[in-house]
Amino acid sequence: MAIDLRQRSLLTLEDFTRAEIQHLLDLSAELKRERREGRERRRLVGRAIALIFEKTSTRTRCAFELAAFQQGAHATLLGPTGTQLGHKESLEDTARFLGRLYDGIEYRGFAQASLRVFAEHAGVPVWNGLTDDYHPTQVLADLLTMGEHAGPPLSGLSFCYLGDARFNMGNSLAVGGTKMGVDTRIAAPRSYWPKPELVERCRGYAQESGGSLHLSESVAEAVAGVDYLVTDVWVSMGEPEEVWAERIEALRPYQINRETLRHSGRDDVKVLHCLPAFHDRETTVGEAIYQRFGLDAMEVTDEVFESEACIAFDAAENRLHTAKAVLVATLGDEP
Repeated sequence: MAIDLRQRSLLTLEDFTRAEIQHLLDLSAELKRERREGRERRRLVGRAIALIFEKTSTRTRCAFELAAFQQGAHATLLGPTGTQLGHKESLEDTARFLGRLYDGIEYRGFAQASLRVFAEHAGVPVWNGLTDDYHPTQVLADLLTMGEHAGPPLSGLSFCYLGDARFNMGNSLAVGGTKMGVDTRIAAPRSYWPKPELVERCRGYAQESGGSLHLSESVAEAVAGVDYLVTDVWVSMGEPEEVWAERIEALRPYQINRETLRHSGRDDVKVLHCLPAFHDRETTVGEAIYQRFGLDAMEVTDEVFESEACIAFDAAENRLHTAKAVLVATLGDEP
């Protein structure tokens, strides 16, 4: 049966079936091949999209802007200070206005509830560029990258996410992995696990797909035999500096380092990170953490990040191809 995602919003991968997610991954791979072989067909000529960024961005902004450009669409960037959103104009009214002018809207912000309000009132597809709860386009890129390195199908693969699993990456990896039949694991302190109701839903997805979901406080247990190790920054954008001490104390045992790789028991285990990564002191934050806590790396060591095991930049490139697939699938003229 043909998959038709035209005029669909992408708020979370929970709203998509396994077949629909696989369709987006297959389309991403095809669009990537077309681009590399010099035969890309522009499917979105005459389309216009709005890109709303309440939170700053490098990869999401570049991916959506370039995806639109390469497919012939126009993109308008609306930054944190570039609109009246939430100040002089409500979410609902902004959504109604932009929906009259644009064919689709990317929204990167804080609350998932605000994203849903936007999608309910825009009248055009709305795509989640990141909220506090979900980051679906990043996980599409991660899944595409896993498939590229291991070969299809995704079912039968395994990954472990290490770190704070209560927010967008932990939630989205749990959803994406279990929807796609992957052996999905999380290593984190129990208080840093995803919400029980999400865990219950993901176990239901795993039962349908043949995958699994395992949560553990033991790194050695959780990473044993996995194909991929995945991590993210320990403190999310917009959180106060005061939480650094708490997170570092709680999450230091979950750093991806040589010992973590050794616990996997795999010589070929790969490491993914959604970036930016605090693996050295070459950033303002990294140096500040070193001065305060004496750490020269946080969620992943520089030794691992700069090794052949790390494929974070493969996934970062794939942000372009998966964003392009989302645009083409939801705004294109063909199913």
